Amino acid sequence: MLPHSSTSKKSSRHFLTRRFANITALAWPLTALLLLLTLSSCGDASEYGTGNNGNRERDDHGTGTIIVASKSGDDVHFIDRDSGETLLVLPTGREPHEVEVSGDGRIAVVANYGDREVPGNTLSVYDVLDGTLVRTIDLGEHMRPHGLWWMGDSDHILVTTEGNRTLLVVDAVRGEVVRSFQTEQDISHMVAATPDLSRAFVPSIRTGNVTVFDLESGELLAQVYSGAGAEGIDVHPEGHEVWVTNRADNTIAIIDTESLEVLETIVSEDFPIRGKFTPDGRYFLVSNARSGDIGVFNTTDRELVASITLTPPVPEGVDETRYFSEFEGSSIPIGLVVPDNSTAYVANTRSDAVSIIDLETMTIAGHFASGREPDGINFSPLRPLPEELRQE
Repeated sequence: MLPHSSTSKKSSRHFLTRRFANITALAWPLTALLLLLTLSSCGDASEYGTGNNGNRERDDHGTGTIIVASKSGDDVHFIDRDSGETLLVLPTGREPHEVEVSGDGRIAVVANYGDREVPGNTLSVYDVLDGTLVRTIDLGEHMRPHGLWWMGDSDHILVTTEGNRTLLVVDAVRGEVVRSFQTEQDISHMVAATPDLSRAFVPSIRTGNVTVFDLESGELLAQVYSGAGAEGIDVHPEGHEVWVTNRADNTIAIIDTESLEVLETIVSEDFPIRGKFTPDGRYFLVSNARSGDIGVFNTTDRELVASITLTPPVPEGVDETRYFSEFEGSSIPIGLVVPDNSTAYVANTRSDAVSIIDLETMTIAGHFASGREPDGINFSPLRPLPEELRQE
């Protein structure tokens, strides 16, 4: 585990002593058995239920698992939220990028983007409770899958595929493509949808446009210009606004989800690459990859209230095999997940570490190690069962 700081009382929860961990481990099998009985109605891996509601329903301060895709490791790490201990490392396809989790926490999906030379065209689907890879979904002609967004309480997930300029609807349980929409924009990177799943928004890094779809009819409603390098995106929990980070312009565009009007553009430096709301919608967090910090914006007055510099160790020298290797001195924060209103987790792709942000004090609560070049990150309220209690 990487060195960590203890800037708040809550940070001690994330880094328990080995003795306490051993005591909790003795009690875990009984707790896990009860959990298994509770979830027994889920059946085998092809029958378990899903549900999300826009990735908003998370247990405040609950235990669970941080799930991190390692781009250079071709694997995904399941990390205990409280201790920072890596519980499982499972294989993915070539260069996994984003991670998405169903609302009940049972399914995790990883987009296998491929490397610089060979494009990927698969999704890896995992059973979090059993700690297994249950299927690999072949997307056929749809190349370079990247952005992911779970569609409410269904088995369906939205997937962007950059190689074909498409937005897909994929059945994660049946393992098949259900629908396909053309974005007409190069490098259609991420995706976000309104809580009622009426509209989906896909930003294009190449053109700076956000493609807007009516998800019921499949109609392309508009191309809304957000800014140069439009990439990170999230919809406010109330559904009235979508915020887009424009990494080349160093701005955030705020778009009305109904009128599709750009309401305001605010500054975020430097190289804003991802953005996530807190579940209550009070804050919007932005990872600034070049400057190596997290910007926290109050969504009421749309002002920056904190800039939190990431502090995991940064390797010396330039490793040209890594993404954004030219960003010297930065841990290169990219992926963000905000499980509750008090805590956020940030994947530092240069430092091979995840940072814990205390949103009550706006400080770093600590770090834990992850795979090489962590990028996509998400959270499940579940924890993989001990091997002896997993389903056959």
